[in-house]
Amino acid sequence: MKALGIILAGGNSSRMQNLSDKRAISAMPVGCSYRSIDFALSNMTNSNVQTVAVLSQYNARSLNEHLNSSKWWNFGRKQGGLYVLTPTVTTGNSWWYRGTADAMWQNIDFLKERHEPYVIIASGDCVYKLDYNKVLDYHISKQSDITVVCVKHPEDDINRFGVVQMDVNGQITGFEEKPMVAKSNIASTGVYVIRRRVLIELLERCNEEGRYNFVTDVLIRYMGLKRIYGYVMEGYWSNIASVESYYQTNMDFLKKDVQDYFFRQEPQIYSKAYDLPPAKYNAGSDVKHSLIASGCIINSKVEHSVLFKKVFVGNNSVIKNSIILNGAYIGDNVHVENCIVESNETLLSGSTYIGKDKIRVVAENNNRYEAAQGAAGEV
Repeated sequence: MKALGIILAGGNSSRMQNLSDKRAISAMPVGCSYRSIDFALSNMTNSNVQTVAVLSQYNARSLNEHLNSSKWWNFGRKQGGLYVLTPTVTTGNSWWYRGTADAMWQNIDFLKERHEPYVIIASGDCVYKLDYNKVLDYHISKQSDITVVCVKHPEDDINRFGVVQMDVNGQITGFEEKPMVAKSNIASTGVYVIRRRVLIELLERCNEEGRYNFVTDVLIRYMGLKRIYGYVMEGYWSNIASVESYYQTNMDFLKKDVQDYFFRQEPQIYSKAYDLPPAKYNAGSDVKHSLIASGCIINSKVEHSVLFKKVFVGNNSVIKNSIILNGAYIGDNVHVENCIVESNETLLSGSTYIGKDKIRVVAENNNRYEAAQGAAGEV
């Protein structure tokens, strides 16, 4: 393909509460089998984008460990490859990434050394499938300077995103970043197509002027000067950068149509593989309408929940309407409902965790003094 990919994966969000204390949002587990960044990476390789750079910064260890081999997404090639680019102290720069535009500018040599005419910029915190070839064809047919991939989104949650207004030809006439009152129901997905030389020019100009954000300092600022079009995608799309949206996205994977879309329909979503035994259901287990990952041991009732890798559930416990992240230990006689339990967390025997008015994040760092200490798990 005549484009290279850039995945912006360095951000944090206060909306994630304790969930982002251990990891970048792009490294959040999703759908029992994936990490959030797997969707952007899979879309790149499925669209035959051979060169992809991941820009990481905040709590990058977990994300970098996940990306320690490019073979899972078929980027281990002589031509192209997967690059993980973090902030680097040099004689001319000692800043961390100060924004999305600054993150790309600090790696502008990478852009200048490439030969692909176009760049696909994507966010690492979204769950979706998209053929970037169709977006690129649209971009070229419209003779667009920048193309923004958009999606129709429910109005009650749209103020978390950039809200786009388009004319009948698809040209963007208005762009508001996280408005208090939205003027349309079309949201930006954080995916952009732009010619490489134009991107380099805009990034250099932003740096000269002390501007660091791609949305406000490029898209919105150049609205009347550049031809900016919107491409409305179809199919499932979700952004996980809040506790509520993260919970709902994982709950969506309990729906048959969403499972079929991501697990069974081509093209596939790829992820790093782990050599774990199948989930084990002991006497006393009762699992209904749930996703249970490899390496789990279940001894109790699990209903309408998502359990990630290596979760242990003790005797006479109840897990309901909850998400249990990797390596969590649930003791005996524990009740968990409407919660997200952090990875490697221990819920002591006899404890109760219920989210009443909203989803409760359980991250208490209890000592597992009544059970054998397990090896440190992934985050």
